[in-house]
Amino acid sequence: MSVVTRFAPSPTGHLHVGNLRTALMNFLIARKAGGTFILRLDDTDAERSTVAFADAIQEDLAWLGLAWDRVERQSARLDRYAAAAARLRAAGRLYEAFESPAELELKRKKLLTMGRPPVYDRASLALDDAQKAARRAASPGYWRFLLDQTRIEWTDGVLGPLSIDAGSISDPVLIRADGQVLYTFASVVDDIEMGVTHVVRGADHVTNTATQIQIMRALGGVPPAFAHHSLLTGAGGEALSKRLGTLSLRDLRARGVEPMALLSLMARLGSSRPVEPARSLDELAAGFDIASFGAAPTKFDAEDLWPLNRAWLAGLDHSAVAGRLEAMGVPAADVAAFWEAMRANISRFDDLAAWWAICRDGAEPAVAPEDRAFVDTALTLLPPRPWGPETWGEWTGRVKAATGRKGRALFAPLRAALTGRDSGPEMAALMPLLRRVAAAA
Repeated sequence: MSVVTRFAPSPTGHLHVGNLRTALMNFLIARKAGGTFILRLDDTDAERSTVAFADAIQEDLAWLGLAWDRVERQSARLDRYAAAAARLRAAGRLYEAFESPAELELKRKKLLTMGRPPVYDRASLALDDAQKAARRAASPGYWRFLLDQTRIEWTDGVLGPLSIDAGSISDPVLIRADGQVLYTFASVVDDIEMGVTHVVRGADHVTNTATQIQIMRALGGVPPAFAHHSLLTGAGGEALSKRLGTLSLRDLRARGVEPMALLSLMARLGSSRPVEPARSLDELAAGFDIASFGAAPTKFDAEDLWPLNRAWLAGLDHSAVAGRLEAMGVPAADVAAFWEAMRANISRFDDLAAWWAICRDGAEPAVAPEDRAFVDTALTLLPPRPWGPETWGEWTGRVKAATGRKGRALFAPLRAALTGRDSGPEMAALMPLLRRVAAAA
């Protein structure tokens, strides 16, 4: 059996890390099995879905390297949903209901007051044709799926064996009064017709899954293997949403997060396996196991990305970043030396821009008043150019002999004088790159 997975976002907002978790898990399952990964835009909500958000979703996934095998749009499949609805009506599994939201709320409160679960009472099934016509004249009806009130069972890829009593669930609304096909129905039709074999999604969809299994079987389909990962929360336990901008993928990209650093975290977060920086999506796929994930809510802290970001950058060869460095203004002849000097000392690639400016233009010296005389003396001992890897050691040796300073008292003021900073890359590697030293001008 060929594995087919899908990621089905609604283009009603920007993707955040919670959406990414779902997308990545489905992508990795397909990648590991050599299967098909579908990007399906669930855009039946015409009022909220926009082309701009659909484009943004594809842009974010492309940035991460999560390449899809094909794109599907639910808005182009309305005829398929109409045909499936007709089949359910003919089988007596789709019925028209008329209660207004206010009527349903009144029924719900009444049941709760009586200590009973707020399950829809199927009152619309008792209406005769004349009564239906009268209600329809007042307001259009909507359509509910008639559940078999039995237990719905499946073995979940994360949660294990699950069993839900369909009698405790209201017959789900599949088509609104305005004709909009809802997610519960459109998703089922798509999964059947697209041959989806595995569905990974959030634990908040468990009840949806129970009803969808019945709908699939009513349509003659075979339910896919379902897995429900734990919900992702912010560092403080807050729920994520498309409006939580600080955890949107485009915000993380703007902050300088490298794609593989983010993917490495998301592929292991909440699992029993350690988070490690992976070098490729194939490496992530080879080590991915949905059964290793737990059911407890999982906290995402963006600060956990920076150690991975540093490790990922530090592990790159200069050839992998040559184009990015040259675009930053680093001459091709200096790329290798500059990268070797810097790669273990940055959290974000864009940090390099400031360091190259220091190399190219010099830095404003940051010399404490008590070190001014010492630095002036040291600068008179600075060897003539060209400077090489040995220059720093030779120079500081001469300064030590002349001034008696050693350790931090020797090295820190000299670093600050040359770079304007109190920390950074090894000075032995940096000095050959310094085209101008403002302190010595």
